[in-house]
Amino acid sequence: MATAPVHAPAAAPAAETSLSAGRAFLLNAGFSAGLLLLSLLVLQDRPVPRASAAAAALVLLAWSGLLFGILRRGQTVALEIRPRRQHYLQACQQGAVILYWGYYWREVYHAAPLVAAQLLFAYGFDSLLSWTHRRRFALGFGPFPIIFSITLFLWFKDDWFYLQFAMVAIGFLAKEFLRWTRDGANTHIFNPSSFPLAVASALLLLTRASGTTWGFEVATTQFYPPQMYLAIFLAGLPAQYLFGVTTMTLSAVATTFVFSAIYYAATGTFFFSDSHVPIAVFLGMHLLFTDPATSPRTDLGRIVYGVLYGLATVLAYDWLLRWGMPGFYDKLLPVPLLNLSARFLDRAARSPLLRRVDPAAWLRALAPRRRHLAYMSVWAAAFGAMSASGFLGDHHPGQWLPFWQRACAAGVRHGCEDLYFLDDGYCEDGSGWACNELGLLLAGRYANPGRAATSFQRACDLGFAPGCDNLAAMTQGASPSRRGAPRLADYPVILRGSKGPIRDREPAQLYARACLQGWPDTCRIERR
Repeated sequence: MATAPVHAPAAAPAAETSLSAGRAFLLNAGFSAGLLLLSLLVLQDRPVPRASAAAAALVLLAWSGLLFGILRRGQTVALEIRPRRQHYLQACQQGAVILYWGYYWREVYHAAPLVAAQLLFAYGFDSLLSWTHRRRFALGFGPFPIIFSITLFLWFKDDWFYLQFAMVAIGFLAKEFLRWTRDGANTHIFNPSSFPLAVASALLLLTRASGTTWGFEVATTQFYPPQMYLAIFLAGLPAQYLFGVTTMTLSAVATTFVFSAIYYAATGTFFFSDSHVPIAVFLGMHLLFTDPATSPRTDLGRIVYGVLYGLATVLAYDWLLRWGMPGFYDKLLPVPLLNLSARFLDRAARSPLLRRVDPAAWLRALAPRRRHLAYMSVWAAAFGAMSASGFLGDHHPGQWLPFWQRACAAGVRHGCEDLYFLDDGYCEDGSGWACNELGLLLAGRYANPGRAATSFQRACDLGFAPGCDNLAAMTQGASPSRRGAPRLADYPVILRGSKGPIRDREPAQLYARACLQGWPDTCRIERR
């Protein structure tokens, strides 16, 4: 017996009307006017975003004038009011994550006017593109999940913000023109947020221009909020219940987690350094690659799709680091390739050979929503087990310096490299102890006396006496060797791990935290 496919969510009934060219121009002019007002009234202290928003508004106005003043003059166009449930639900899920994340990294809130500018541009661009190409525009919540998804993964800094509008435009152009037939319906091939993210990622890698974006900061600061994994897990539940995307998330997370566990068992170190599934990858497995319209529609196809995404992020991360490139693109690059596999995976899942192992065949007695609940129960149990292991959540041991000190001393693969990056980051954040440790690592293992001296100098400037002694030793031609225990002032920096700034700086709390992380002698001090 053939298994029933999981169909893409049906569109809500649309209210349709015809607009004259003049009325269509006025509607689109509203989006352009909003963008202009935003640039003039809100972005006045941010010159490049202000100029970019104003230029985008003028481009939309010029396009609208050409379209309705010349090409469509005297004609009518169709306007559909189509609020699709998957669009506003995805926007609510993404918005909740953005608000929670932004409370702990305020650059997100600082970007709120830029998000609003992108939304206005998206509505204006989408309407003009639709009316230019096929005289029909569906007005709904579609731009919200696209813009919110881009905000969750990659956006340009102020000096290059004009490129943000180009990225948004690429997404809508791909949605309009890159299409195929699936299950008898004409639909877009690529997820309209992941496609521009992948294109931008590839171009940034080729030009080595990652510093023009907040990409690294986005990927790291999403771990700042407490219990962020749990927050993302909860945010993903409504879509999993309504649209049946649980199998993709479950298989992707489980694949990555199992790979990381095997890697740790084999090497004694962590593949992703501070998590078995990095927080930004975990987020992508919930709110990026699971778009129902561009993923497989069979249960087995979705499981394989998730496994492929998990493996692809692992391979992309390894490849990026091997080539000296930022690893945070790992969850962005594979999605368009996976979108291209969706039809093939569904055909394979419906084949006589694989039809028998499709979970939908085993659960065919259950109604779709009950089947979704069954998958969600399995996912909840798996998430609980992974969290209880200590390797998925706020207390992963790869965050803490003592683990990497031991790994480096034992000669574990990448142990000293990860220790170097941690020391370097903490030194930059103002820990004199970390600067001194960094200098010793550079002078000894990496034989880089110039940079070692710079690190010792910074340690000395921060009042850490062993740094001054090591700098003096190098000046006299001797080998630096002086170490010292971290000072109380160092602990708020070096104990934070991959989380945000430590707020409770009472000595007793700092020593208790240091004891839990395995810092020598701090448990004795904490018990006093």
